[in-house]
Amino acid sequence: MIHVIAQIDLVPGNRKSFLSEFDQVVAKVRAEAGCIEYVAAVDAISDLERQHRDPNRVMIIEKWETLSHLQDHLTASHMLDYRERVGEMILHAKLNILEPA
Repeated sequence: MIHVIAQIDLVPGNRKSFLSEFDQVVAKVRAEAGCIEYVAAVDAISDLERQHRDPNRVMIIEKWETLSHLQDHLTASHMLDYRERVGEMILHAKLNILEPA
């Protein structure tokens, strides 16, 4: 199994629109072979000193059975369409692909 954390830094003011587009592909992604988890998360409100909060950041948390499944996901037609729709909303995207330690 692999874990994926995608950090998406958005153009200010686009989080609601981005999450709306994200919600439209969730069911398709979860139906893909090898998908274990696929969810968006935003910074929680807390009083923890070390927490970094950014209203223009979305984290996408994924789990896949194999790296091959993730590679297939990245080239799926619904993902290509999705990336085209959200492309202008994104300032920077960082992808971390992790394996259990």
